[in-house]
Amino acid sequence: MLGLSVAGSIPLPLLGGHDKSKDWIWLRPQPETTTDEWHGIFSTIKSAGIDAVFAQVYDGANPLFEHDALESKALLLEKIIPIAHEHQLELHGWMWTMICNNKTILKEHKDWYAVNRKGQSAVKKPAYVDYYKFLCPRHPEVKRFVQNNVKNLANVKGLDGVHLDYVRQPDVILAEALQPKYNIVQDKEYPEYDYCYSDICREEFKAKSGIDPLKDLEDPAAHQEWRQFRYDGVSELVNGWLVPEARKQKKFISAAVFPNWESVRQEWFNWNLDAFFPMLYHNFYNKSYDWIFEQTKHMKNQQKYGRKIYSGLFVPKIPAEDLNMVRKSCLKSEASGVSYFDFQSFSEAHFKNIKK
Repeated sequence: MLGLSVAGSIPLPLLGGHDKSKDWIWLRPQPETTTDEWHGIFSTIKSAGIDAVFAQVYDGANPLFEHDALESKALLLEKIIPIAHEHQLELHGWMWTMICNNKTILKEHKDWYAVNRKGQSAVKKPAYVDYYKFLCPRHPEVKRFVQNNVKNLANVKGLDGVHLDYVRQPDVILAEALQPKYNIVQDKEYPEYDYCYSDICREEFKAKSGIDPLKDLEDPAAHQEWRQFRYDGVSELVNGWLVPEARKQKKFISAAVFPNWESVRQEWFNWNLDAFFPMLYHNFYNKSYDWIFEQTKHMKNQQKYGRKIYSGLFVPKIPAEDLNMVRKSCLKSEASGVSYFDFQSFSEAHFKNIKK
């Protein structure tokens, strides 16, 4: 959908950035930010050569835009779209997809949530951190709920696109550098981190294969058909429910995805999105910059539909003097641009460096 002009938005062909690439930035807006402050933020972003902004407007609790089913915390998105466009920036709505911490949903729909191999619901025993309350991707009502979130976001006038985050299940194995943070060693897939074993997932898999993965498998983690079934649960939600809803409104749709996709049940390369933003946070994996470039090329070639790849960079672990070099090396590795995580992590030196 690149190259089309969406009603109420700036014509996309006007954008493109330096080096004929396109650069993006993730931003977590605050409702109390004033109009003048927003002009300053977007002016800073645009002057650094960045072309598009992902604004986090749904964090799994209450949206920052008008919604027909969830109480809106503030109509912030509707406010900032015209300001971003005035500065010739695209504005895409960044939404959490499978994590839901909305108090009403948690209270009234406990059966919507993912269950681990120990039989523990993500409502009461979320993995790692309290907000990791993931939904079950095969629950019919969950599919409608998440689809409706995309619908409401895509309906916002002038929005340039929908950006999916947490479109996966909990990490069954954390990236190497993160494990010490939680004082754990994950040398295999342990039951408390292995999802989803909800009644619906188990029943559907048994109907398909004749196997109850919890009762009939000695080592569920090693069963390839059961593993694929869980990859497919997320993929079918994306391709069958979310992508069509965004495209009904002629909205660009993208996702933040993992390089270690097996560990989060995220077979993203089979999704029919418009672009992918792999989170190539090298420090999470105890890797060097070279790993970012290798993964960029690999992920570009890995995907089914040949869509654009934008390398996601973790700014807190890239010194300002290295940032432009890392960006240019991503372009040489077949990226169509980069995306910086995140605006709040940028120093003045970072902005000056990429502006050069």
